[in-house]
Amino acid sequence: MSLIKSISGIRGTIGGNVNENLTPVDTVKFASAYGTWLKRNSNNESIKVVIGRDARLSGQMISNLVASTLQGTGINVVDLGLSTTPTVEVMVTHLKADGGIILTASHNPKQWNALKLLNNKGEFISKEEGEMLLDIADNEDFDFVDVDHLGSYSQNSSGIDYHIKKILSLPLVNTEAIKKAKFKIVVDAVNSTGGISVIPLLEQLGVEVIKLYCEPNGHFPHNPEPLEVNLQDIMKKVPEEKADLGIVVDPDVDRLALICEDGSMFGEEYTLVAVADYILSKTPSATVSNLSSSRALKDISESYKQPYAASAVGEVNVVTKMKELHAKIGGEGNGGIIFPELHYGRDSLVGIALFLTFLAEKGISCKSLRNTYPSYYMGKKKIDLNPDVNTDSILKKLTEKYKNENISTIDGLKIDFPKYWVHLRKSNTEPIIRIYTEALSQNEADQLADQFIEEIKNIS
Repeated sequence: MSLIKSISGIRGTIGGNVNENLTPVDTVKFASAYGTWLKRNSNNESIKVVIGRDARLSGQMISNLVASTLQGTGINVVDLGLSTTPTVEVMVTHLKADGGIILTASHNPKQWNALKLLNNKGEFISKEEGEMLLDIADNEDFDFVDVDHLGSYSQNSSGIDYHIKKILSLPLVNTEAIKKAKFKIVVDAVNSTGGISVIPLLEQLGVEVIKLYCEPNGHFPHNPEPLEVNLQDIMKKVPEEKADLGIVVDPDVDRLALICEDGSMFGEEYTLVAVADYILSKTPSATVSNLSSSRALKDISESYKQPYAASAVGEVNVVTKMKELHAKIGGEGNGGIIFPELHYGRDSLVGIALFLTFLAEKGISCKSLRNTYPSYYMGKKKIDLNPDVNTDSILKKLTEKYKNENISTIDGLKIDFPKYWVHLRKSNTEPIIRIYTEALSQNEADQLADQFIEEIKNIS
């Protein structure tokens, strides 16, 4: 089964069987549920939804199905075409729309696609809203209109230009400093929409751009998740070209990874750390990331005598915590930068502009900046359990065992030891416990994960 329904949308592989994969039937069903939910929860007589897609091969087909279905529910559709997740989010509020759907499976391989659902603030819908929507879909309780009340369809190609313009006008983006730095940067856009968003942003900042996989044709040249194992080409290209750094984005441009001038990884976890360092150097603020993100952000925050908080995993949870604390910077350790002055969503484009400003103003190399931060190493493992095992009971027993440590139970169990941490999360779809660790060496992080795998085995 490769169809995953969650509160934030529906994700699956193209083709296959209805209710098991992301087929045209499932796409129409879920778009119908979203349109129906929007209408029932809006006081507006006329409802508008913005849609946009990444460049994956199934994108046009899925987009056509979604647009036509929304029209069938009486909703007016504004189609941005090839776009980015943050661009759709920005355009929902700019166009005063009632919601938005982003057609992207983010970092998943080419056979995947998804519908990501937004509210009228251009933010992911809440857990409660998602549950209402899933209920409508499960019961096929849809509201379609007659022929005289079908929604309209229009195209809008200005989204990325508007998004870039908004970024360049931000007070903390120093365009002059970046232009003076005369950066030379290699960009790997994995043949998706980073090629039509990252490139024009950099060119307007006076950067010399060397393109690597920047044609938005959907033919991903490597696994699109921006992890070191998938980025060998750009890691070689940066030093070959004597570039100042490399920039990597995932297919929908909400995750940002950086490559230092020597070809080494800056570290996805450290994208947020560096941007937060820059923001805090300009203005006091709380910072927020999720429980599975690096402790380095907490270290940076404390160095500025500012509070740090961790939310449950998931962008919507990070955003909720940021609003609660009025945080001016936050995000996730997977290279997701959330800068509320622009919008509450992970945004590689604003992350690039803020990072380059910091680098230009400090006048140091990418590697030198990375060396100013503490080095932590993460481990990510999982343990498969028998289907009849009660994962909640396992976590409860471990919580009791480690109750005298610094623990959090808002999302599974996180145990913060003085020099390392472990985060245990159960899967909602499989009998699995995922184990995330962080320590001062890779060996320690892996050993810590193995230790907890053994503890779980002994309990189960």
